[in-house]
Order: sequence, then structure tokens, then C-alpha cells
Amino acid sequence: MRTVELSNYTIGDDCFDAIPEVLALHEVKRVMLIGGERALAAAAPGIKASLAGTDVEILGRHVYGKNSTRENIAKIVNSPLAQSADALFAIGGGKAIDTVKTANIELNKKVFSVPTICSNCSAGTAIAVVYNADGSLEGYSYPHCPDHIFINPAIIAAAPAEYFWAGIGDALSKQPEVEYATSAGNLEHTAALGLALAHTCSEPLFAYGEQGLKDVRAKVSSEAVRQIALDIVVNTGYVSNLTNQTDFYYNSSVAHAFYNASCSIDRPGSYLHGEVVSFGVLVLLAYIGDEENLARYAAFNKKLGLPVTLEAVGLDESFIPALCEAAHATNEWRQGNPEPFSDGRFAQAIKDADAFGKRLN
Repeated sequence: MRTVELSNYTIGDDCFDAIPEVLALHEVKRVMLIGGERALAAAAPGIKASLAGTDVEILGRHVYGKNSTRENIAKIVNSPLAQSADALFAIGGGKAIDTVKTANIELNKKVFSVPTICSNCSAGTAIAVVYNADGSLEGYSYPHCPDHIFINPAIIAAAPAEYFWAGIGDALSKQPEVEYATSAGNLEHTAALGLALAHTCSEPLFAYGEQGLKDVRAKVSSEAVRQIALDIVVNTGYVSNLTNQTDFYYNSSVAHAFYNASCSIDRPGSYLHGEVVSFGVLVLLAYIGDEENLARYAAFNKKLGLPVTLEAVGLDESFIPALCEAAHATNEWRQGNPEPFSDGRFAQAIKDADAFGKRLN
């Protein structure tokens, strides 16, 4: 038996107008709004306005914290308001939404996601990242995906541009990672469908990424912002749910092994998930020897100011042994590949990607 979950979604600057109909469809009468402080300030007024005059009660708001840790997850699980709600609105970026989704494994409520930034595909996925209190990676949880996503490009365009920028970097990984992870072939229907949809993930980024980032920096909701939001949240989110199943895992590979390993490296500065993943994509392409796409993706990174060298993510070659060691503990090292990973090959790919990027500078 196989069950595949794909979130429904509404997109548009007026997407909150659809909330009453969606809640009625799910027989929801009491909701709790949970997210980051800035995210709640951006989205809660519109959600509240959409429910004015209906019989739906907003029980309250909860600021989830700063990271998707067990402590913050437990606060939601133990919240009397969350326990009494029919549905939870998960509002914010990936960490906020992942916190709510993971808490909902125990609460078993309806979940509606509102991505106020487009930093990754969490708003539509049946997978969540859980971090330790020190910021290192604990691992993944496997909740249900949200029942419905409300994508408001105007809110996304008004958010800090670095998250949109990093979201493009994260989304760049989906197509090459899934293509590599599935390259051994012999795919059954769900995985083959995920691969087919993965083929649609990179081109919108190349086509609309530069203009979309320019528009977000100008706080303008545009067609380019809309197309990038759809790609990050829907295209890559659907691929994630199709390629992440109990009997196979093709959802991520070398690029995310690099990112997840980097979370264990103590170094100055802070780096966004997609920022580091975008360099991990170059590591992947070097790992598989795809020189044509290495040149294409690196040039695009360079154009958008995404990392093309280790230095740009606070690392250098002296960290490579630690990166290899930390990568062993990642899900990607164990599952996200068509052949056993090699420390030597991974280390050389990091060096090669870094060297290629340095030649662009």
C-alpha cells in the first residue's frame, strides 16, 4: 500500500479570501495561529480580516521561537490552545512551519501553511527538519503535509530579500539531486512521477530568478515573484512528497549532505539553509562530473550573488575531513544516492567545486 500526500494551494495577493471556504470544507471552527513574530505581524491581520463575519474563532497567536527544536515543538504540543483548536495555521519560513508540522504528529489537527518567506519548500512537504538546541542537525521528522497552502506573493515580496534569495538557492538543488538519486533507474510509478516533476524545477529559477530577486528587493509583487514562489513551494514541494516514501528516498543527495554536514562545523557567521545548499549543488555536479551543468549553475549562482566558493560559506579545505565525517550521519549519505558514497570522491568534489568557483571570481 502507498499513500501520497500533495497539499492543495491558493496563490495570489488576495489568497486569504479563500480561507473561509477552505476552512468550511475541512469543518474547522477554531484555529490557532503559530509562527515567527515578524511572520505573524505580516499575515495575521489578513487572516483575521478574512474570517470577520464567519463563525470561525481565532483562539490565539503563538510565537514558536527561532528554530525547529524539540523544545519549541513541545511548547506547541503542550499548549492548551493548540490542543483545543481544530486547525493550526503554520505561518512563516521553513523552521516555523516545520515546528508546527512536527508538533502536529502528536496533535493530529488540520494544518494550513502560510509561507511569508520563500526560503524552501516546507510549506508543502511531508518532511520536516529538526535541529538540536545548538543549531546542529538532529534529523528529519515525517509529518503529514499541510492540508492547504496560502501563498501570498505580496507578503513574500515585502519580506527580507535574503530569504527569497536563499530559497532560490535551495530550489536549485531539487532537479539535479533527484536526477542523480534516481539515476540507477527501475523506478515505480510514484518515483517516476517525482522525477518527471523534478525536471520542471530548475528552468523557472533560471528564467525568473534574477527578475524575481530584483522585484523582492524593491518590495514589488510581480509575475516573476509569483513564478518563483510557485516553483519553490509547489514544484519542489510536490517532488519532495513523491520522492520521499517509506521504501525509497530520492528527495535529496550530495547538495544536502554537504549542507547538513556543515551544520556541525563551528565557524564564525551565520548562513541560510539555501545559501549553503546552493554551493552544495556545485559539489554535487562536480561529484558526478557534469561539467556543463557545473558551469551553468555556478554562473547563475555568481549572477545572483549565491556562493561559488567554500570561503563564501565560512569554510576552507581544512574543514573537508570534518565535513566528510559529519556527512556520514546524514540521511542523504545513507539513502540519497544510486551507489555507495566515497569519502575521497566527496572530498575531491568539494575541492573541485571550490576551485571552479574561484576561477569565476
